[in-house]
Amino acid sequence: MQKSYRLSIAHINDTHSNFEPSSVQFTLTANQQSYKLEGHSGGYARLGFQIEQARQQAASEQCPFLFLHGGDSFQGTLYFREFQGAANAHLLNLLKPDAMVLGNHEIDAGNSPVQAFLNRIDFPVLAGNMDLSQEDRLKDGRLYGHPMLYDFDDSNETAKVLIKPFHDTKIAIIGITLDQMRLIARPDPDTHFVNAIDTTRATIARLTRQGIKHIIVLSHLGLDQDRELAEHVDGISLIIGGHSHTLQGSMSDIGLSDIPYAETINSTPILHAGKYAETLGLAEIVFDQQGRVIELIGNNYFMLDDNINVTQADGTAVDSVLSKQLITQLLAHPSIKDAQHDEQIHQVIHTQYRPSLDALENQILAHIPRDFVHTRLPSKHLPHGSEIAPWVSRSMYKAAKFIEPNIDFALHNAGGVRQSLNKGQLSLADVVGRILPFELPLTLYQIMGKYVIEALESSINSATNNGIMGTGAGSFPYPYGLRYFYDGKQAKGQRITQVEIYKQDAWQPLEVNKLYIGVSSAYTAAGKEGYDALLHAHWQQPIEHQTLPEAFIDFVSQHGHLIEGQLFANVHYISHRE
Repeated sequence: MQKSYRLSIAHINDTHSNFEPSSVQFTLTANQQSYKLEGHSGGYARLGFQIEQARQQAASEQCPFLFLHGGDSFQGTLYFREFQGAANAHLLNLLKPDAMVLGNHEIDAGNSPVQAFLNRIDFPVLAGNMDLSQEDRLKDGRLYGHPMLYDFDDSNETAKVLIKPFHDTKIAIIGITLDQMRLIARPDPDTHFVNAIDTTRATIARLTRQGIKHIIVLSHLGLDQDRELAEHVDGISLIIGGHSHTLQGSMSDIGLSDIPYAETINSTPILHAGKYAETLGLAEIVFDQQGRVIELIGNNYFMLDDNINVTQADGTAVDSVLSKQLITQLLAHPSIKDAQHDEQIHQVIHTQYRPSLDALENQILAHIPRDFVHTRLPSKHLPHGSEIAPWVSRSMYKAAKFIEPNIDFALHNAGGVRQSLNKGQLSLADVVGRILPFELPLTLYQIMGKYVIEALESSINSATNNGIMGTGAGSFPYPYGLRYFYDGKQAKGQRITQVEIYKQDAWQPLEVNKLYIGVSSAYTAAGKEGYDALLHAHWQQPIEHQTLPEAFIDFVSQHGHLIEGQLFANVHYISHRE
């Protein structure tokens, strides 16, 4: 038996149909001043080139190679809206992953789109804690027994596992996804997700009995839950994750994250690779005989072209000499690779799929006077959180007011908004393909004040993982016509310290026993992501022929000139970590 085992890995996650390069922004400091550098990184053609380079390099060194996807290929851009997963399957096949874990957005619309995806792909989808034992065997869209799906094996209560040859032994890959899936997605009612930690522990015990000690967990749990998994389950060699859009790597000198790449918990390194196909994770790993990582060298890499715009922090121009110096400095950073691309993938994107999107790009809705940053959670830099989500809530309120003149508030979750709103021309494609890609209907409801308070606290607790197993930062609430004060230092059930409703041109205390009328997306109104208190509504009424993106499109088309001030005073948040 060998004393050590080398493995080369490439990994991505949360790509969300971003097949073309995405706009990314960096911050560099020179002469004690900060400068903003904006360029385009990633996309599937650039990913394809870098992955193939890594694959060939590993082959030349006779080192095993794995390319893994941490879930959430679906949704996110016009490509998904137009082609409903067919383009995702085609282009992922060209990247040749060894496996992908099922993400929550894969199952946003139930089991049928997953089946269609599985029918098209050349690689397995792993969902080891997805229990299909009760699924109707005769229904359309059935997933049970699909050869490309590695789900939960209810006969032995462990995950079905992808096993590959590995030097003189074998390596196992377990796919584990969110066991809170019903809270944040829409699986069919006969589809269940069992406990992630219990399934992983039982599966590792079975593999260990078979003599397999090199075990990778391909996870769509998010970084916080990956940490819990590593802490509570022994024997995981490596976790490759997704869901939380975490960019690991020492990048504070270019204005980005400073989260360690391969953070290690209980001897298990955890790898994440950001979002939107902007970056690629590459790692060279050495394991010992027992499957423990004894050496890991790696990083996340932007694939950046040299067409980079440089401005001062306030947006004013920078002279050409300094601009060139800053661009050279950025491109020399160890987290930056060049923009070489795979020509075949490039041609497929631009000849088979891109033409359908171009017409939408040319439909201009409004001019946006400045950048509006979208962040899911409040932070030191944005203490009231997202600058665009409150405007989305306002558009919902406006749309609902035509149906229900007595409406009191709108409430939307942060994850329903996907990107920031950039200065300049706002096109139809920007809205439906990037900012609000989910075609969610709107729902009116009448509810008592006490349940509004309960929904706010529960959703924030879920978003911040404040003493509970959270569902992710996407549940954080952004209202319009309502404002709240949350103190995470208080006991559970007492963290919402004040809620006010805007009535008769003034803020008034929300009365716990009074009925109010609100509007949310059908997703949130269904109690997803910590909003289960909304299910206590006296009544719910779908708004016919009105979706979330349509409401925002109508609003900006008529009132785009209003989007210039700040609406985020509705959120007053004190973190429990302070």
